[in-house]
Amino acid sequence: MKECENTPHGLRLIYMGTPDFAVEPLRRLVEGGYNVVAVITMPDKPVGRHHEVLQQSPVKQYAVGQGIPVLQPERLKDEAFIEELRSYKADLQVVVAFRMLPEVVWAMPRLGTFNLHAALLPQYRGAAPINWAIINGEKETGVTTFFLDHDIDTGMVIYREPIPIYNDDDVETVHDRLMMLGADLVLRTVDDVEQGTVTPIPQSELNVDGPLRPAPKIFKETCQIRWSELDSQQVYNFVRGLSPYPAAWTTLDGTMLKVYKCQVANGTGQTANVQPGTIETDGKNYLNIACREGWVSILSLQLAGKRRMEVEEYLRGAHITVNSVE
Repeated sequence: MKECENTPHGLRLIYMGTPDFAVEPLRRLVEGGYNVVAVITMPDKPVGRHHEVLQQSPVKQYAVGQGIPVLQPERLKDEAFIEELRSYKADLQVVVAFRMLPEVVWAMPRLGTFNLHAALLPQYRGAAPINWAIINGEKETGVTTFFLDHDIDTGMVIYREPIPIYNDDDVETVHDRLMMLGADLVLRTVDDVEQGTVTPIPQSELNVDGPLRPAPKIFKETCQIRWSELDSQQVYNFVRGLSPYPAAWTTLDGTMLKVYKCQVANGTGQTANVQPGTIETDGKNYLNIACREGWVSILSLQLAGKRRMEVEEYLRGAHITVNSVE
């Protein structure tokens, strides 16, 4: 078991996380000399055509490389896991992009458990805060650390740090900035919890502009572009809010067409007299699609079974025989 008892940071930390977003805060803790006594992550995921290969989570890959013990419980209430977790005698648990914890887990450490959330709580509680902030056309988002309680993303806020969302941002660019900002905030939070200088604030006491917006999990059907329901700016936000993953999609002649990048454009027709979903193209350089109001110009796309490509390359090999998408 790797422990760092002689480091400048005496707290015994348990770290919980799974995806790439959770690696940077863990790396910063480890390289900063913090005493991470164990890591909790999701079980290895079967991948491949026949699910014959087990893929480790990014957090596990980093932890194993650092010699940190890794726990991968199927069930977080499993008695054997609870006993093993208790044996590490953690003072504080840090959660970044993991899963909902039962009270027996989050209440275990003497200093509690805090979570890093990729939004400015209480806005965008839920599984996909980065996606929904961009889809909704927000100009600002951020990261929040808060102590876990019984409900999802509702605990007492420790710190919040905002960043702008630029007009050309997509999920990838915002994700990467929040990941770095979040790593800074995790270290600040651990330090101040250790020093006893944090003053958590109930989310009900925080000022919020407008109604609270949720950030529910995104499914395939969530990603379909509703041309008749969205104007061109909304389609633009929708596409970048799902790019590069899982990607917005539409249907072209019965085949799924993923859209990774577009821009608001002017078509030759007026959308008041044009059916949403109507295609306008010269077959060489541009592919415009009518929205409820206005047009968007598709810049980067992927037809089912093909690779992602720029629109000019796609048009060189495409034979579009229909005049609309669905």
